[in-house]
Amino acid sequence: MAETQQETDVVVIGGGSTGENVAARAVAGGLEAVVVEAELVGGECSYWACMPSKALLRPGNALAAARRLPGAAAAVTGSLDAAAVMERRTTFTSGWDDSSQVEWLESTGISLVRGHARLAGERTVAVTTADGGTVQIVARLAVVVANGSVPKEPPVDGLTDTRHWGSREATSAKAVPSRLVVVGGGVVGSELAQAWHRLGSQVTLLVAGDRLLATAEERAGELVADALRDEGIDVRLGARVERVERDGDGEVTVHTGDGSVTGDELLVATGRRPATDDLGLDTVGLTPGDPLRTDASGRVPGVDGGWLYAAGDVTGDAPLTHMGKYAARAVGDVVAARARGEAAGEPGRWDKHAVTALQDAVTQVVFTDPEVCAVGLTLAQAQERYANVTATDLDLAVAGSALHADGYTGWARMVVDTDRQVVVGVTFVGQDTAELLHSATVAVVGEVPLHRLWHAVPAYPTISEVWLRLLETYGL
Repeated sequence: MAETQQETDVVVIGGGSTGENVAARAVAGGLEAVVVEAELVGGECSYWACMPSKALLRPGNALAAARRLPGAAAAVTGSLDAAAVMERRTTFTSGWDDSSQVEWLESTGISLVRGHARLAGERTVAVTTADGGTVQIVARLAVVVANGSVPKEPPVDGLTDTRHWGSREATSAKAVPSRLVVVGGGVVGSELAQAWHRLGSQVTLLVAGDRLLATAEERAGELVADALRDEGIDVRLGARVERVERDGDGEVTVHTGDGSVTGDELLVATGRRPATDDLGLDTVGLTPGDPLRTDASGRVPGVDGGWLYAAGDVTGDAPLTHMGKYAARAVGDVVAARARGEAAGEPGRWDKHAVTALQDAVTQVVFTDPEVCAVGLTLAQAQERYANVTATDLDLAVAGSALHADGYTGWARMVVDTDRQVVVGVTFVGQDTAELLHSATVAVVGEVPLHRLWHAVPAYPTISEVWLRLLETYGL
């Protein structure tokens, strides 16, 4: 097969949203960039994760919201049109066609090479193309790894040999299974259990641990579990899966320590891990399979010459699309700045080229109903980091929420470093709380003193009134 060679300033491994942002910032800084992508340009979020999953969730959330309001509830006379929901979902993935994303790359001046990329020594990337050929690309300045993550499945007897859904199959499915068994109580498992239940599936959610959303504040997971059960989802905590079997192409049976459950489809949603197994890390002195840990500017320590960078899920830090894009902007900018002889040394904590938010101000929304949104540290995390911490908790019961829905149920927690009198973490749980999150993010990133935050007056009657109640409960 043919072998060709190229040279450019920056090679980006991975054409998802993180890789696109790295390349775009590098090009905006005056550099040449090549993106290497083995699948669809735009990546997991565009085709199999954030966008299609939220498109599946939104109609059910809207219908549930209408049913909570007398007057509006009377106008709701039917159920979701599952086919129409899935058709709309497909429009958000462009029918799993990346032509528009490729056009965007080209319009930005970024070159695309399709194929599987592996590091092949200093500043060198070897790409195996679909026809078996090889393209060797040498980076004059930097190689940035941004190829994301892959599913992590538990070592369950029979699982490997049993046809089942991962998140990709669950977000791209074209028919509603009568019975769906979901293994995993994290974000993906919780969201998709609710989405498919509202589309018509009888759903059983098996969670090995003692609560949903184990990385969130405990109360958040409890409220989501209560909501799922209230609408008919069978949520089983402490249900560790031991064995899986399928009757040919028929039903699948999942055995746990205290029984079994049978379904027509099985979704395994037990997390993801950095995609570094077949990346050629050994050619640069790193260990395949390990996350690519980075310094404050996104550079991978321990590689001679300082030419290797990483951003996004592949680092193991905050595997979220928006956090990957944030890191990507910093990496693309700092590579360009260093090429100009600027940005020497490590950036300061909140400098333009730093990725400080990955440790101090990670934002996340779980788009279940109720939503869970959080920024910064949980109470437990803050107690590990700071000497004196307090948490202010309250039910999200304000005039705005009462108007929003009858029987509105929500909860809020504000975590404060009392030595500095600044907010270091916030969690909101409730219907349509996601849009509250950025106000909390600004407070955390800006390290706004509480006495100053007191003067940020929330409009009445909105759900944002919770800020006033939190500060009052704190003692202001």
